[in-house]
Amino acid sequence: MKICIYGAGAIGGYLAVGLAEVKEVELTLIARGAHLAAMRSHGLTLVQGEARRTVRVEATDDPGSLGPQDVVINTLKAHQAWQATEALLPLLGPRSAVLTCQNGVPWWYFHGLDGPYAGLSLDSVDPGQRQMRLIGGARAIGCSVYPATEIVEPGLIKHIYGDKFALGEPDGSHSERVLALSAVLEQAGFKAPVLEDIRSELWLKLWGNLCFNPISALTRATLDVIATEPGTRAIATGMMTEGAAIAHKLGASFRVSLERRIDGAAKVGAHRTSMLQDLERGRPLELDALVTAVQEMGRIVGEPTPTLDIVLALTQQLGRSLGLYPPT
Repeated sequence: MKICIYGAGAIGGYLAVGLAEVKEVELTLIARGAHLAAMRSHGLTLVQGEARRTVRVEATDDPGSLGPQDVVINTLKAHQAWQATEALLPLLGPRSAVLTCQNGVPWWYFHGLDGPYAGLSLDSVDPGQRQMRLIGGARAIGCSVYPATEIVEPGLIKHIYGDKFALGEPDGSHSERVLALSAVLEQAGFKAPVLEDIRSELWLKLWGNLCFNPISALTRATLDVIATEPGTRAIATGMMTEGAAIAHKLGASFRVSLERRIDGAAKVGAHRTSMLQDLERGRPLELDALVTAVQEMGRIVGEPTPTLDIVLALTQQLGRSLGLYPPT
């Protein structure tokens, strides 16, 4: 199986170390800058506790040099994935699949969905329907990413926790391609269950991201504080309640209660969300796929989002003031 990991950063690098040792996989990575130079020079290293593992990988910044792949694993952030749509196209052949490993609402969300909302698109996630037009919903496989990783330095990935990548076809089928990909990921040492309802799994993660990320950016607080301080917990509860009402109207369900989801976040401890880390490092905020898209979906299904609207507006303005979010 020819697999290309597009955007081999923290999550992509973690996947690459496992997949590099699967004989059935012909693996290539798309990266750039110092990280690419380091991987070319002395390989890619993964640190897990006291364990340290280094693999040699084929990496490039030129997708056009690789040709069509069986699977492209896109691990860029949502706004980066949209920007890179055209650059990704040389990797796609007639039967190529694209595994979307972004947080938040995926660009293909309404593809393969039954009911009155089938075939809709989200301007907040896929402006101009660029990804739907050029990649196509038929190529998409959904993925809910559970591991936490970070790039410690170029060429060095630290694994913090988690090894699950839940997979699912937008139409809920157990297709040959998703089963084959699951088997390869399992061989690489990951948990990769194939789910009939990948949207509900995506919502379970989004449920926390839609509130904890923007609240952390506004307050600089870690997860344990947000989830236990009465004021911020109440705001998170309000946003999650609004999100759940939208999800239910779209046919999704939650396998844990709202209270348990917040308590679970508190148990993670003094963790800085990805949005807070981006804010501190001066990187663009991944706000639209996590929060703006939920607001847009609320408008589509007729569910009000008063708490989310306030938090989103404040976070958008914070981002604009720092040059980390597009101006109006």
